[in-house]
Amino acid sequence: MEPNEKGPYVLTGKSHIAVAINAAAKAGEWIKSRVGAYGKLSVKNSDQDLVTETDKGAEQMIRRLIQTHFPDHAILGEESVAPGEEASIRALAEARKEEYLWIIDPIDGTTNFVHGFPFYSVSIALSHNGEVVIGVIYDPSRDEMFVAEKGKGAYVHGARMSVSGEARLAEGLIAAGFPAEENILLPLNLKGIGAVAPRARSIRAGGSAALHLAHVAAGRLSGYWEVGLNSWDVAAGALLVKESGGKVTDTIGSAYQLSVRNIVATNGALHAELLSVLKEAEATGF
Repeated sequence: MEPNEKGPYVLTGKSHIAVAINAAAKAGEWIKSRVGAYGKLSVKNSDQDLVTETDKGAEQMIRRLIQTHFPDHAILGEESVAPGEEASIRALAEARKEEYLWIIDPIDGTTNFVHGFPFYSVSIALSHNGEVVIGVIYDPSRDEMFVAEKGKGAYVHGARMSVSGEARLAEGLIAAGFPAEENILLPLNLKGIGAVAPRARSIRAGGSAALHLAHVAAGRLSGYWEVGLNSWDVAAGALLVKESGGKVTDTIGSAYQLSVRNIVATNGALHAELLSVLKEAEATGF
């Protein structure tokens, strides 16, 4: 393009994964610099579901970085979707028709960020014709970049990741979540926790679905489940787990796809047992 021609200036030659890593790193650095100085605070669906100006600013930063290189790609970001389950489902249904769709969560774990608890992350995924092909999760607090590309494995700090080897729930460290929606989703997850806790070695709940999935991929957690999640919470992390040799399904065992909202991700070896416990407890969300 000549300098006097109209139209956007588009950089070329950047791979999809390089752009995802760059966007996650830059947004993460900015987010970390604003811990404790988040400015305006509002709620989404309840007093527990928070959003800050930092969330919105980080999403805009990521959008600009992606659009600089790939202006024709579609982007689905948490902060660009109206609150509520129905709005999230509609937004995904429309967006997934695109050939290339970036799915971003600028701060997964906003409540942790607000309180200064160092367990939040930037999550960026790219789907091609509805299938996730790139997943990047960046943990600014630990400066850990988790990266996966379909068919090419998953890595952290450049080292290949693999899931843990525990064969039984009794040997496993299992993560769960506490959804912000307190009437249906929170009681369901609590019911699941009540059933899984006596069967597992221990339960953890860090407050970031993306980081829980990244830690399953890295072999630090044996498994993770939660009901009521959105595509931007889990798209990148689901690919990380699969490319690390793990298994990802919904809570009744159906294969993961972008529309899955009730998720189970494990090292694979104890997947069936965790599904069985959730089913017995009627905690699947279905």
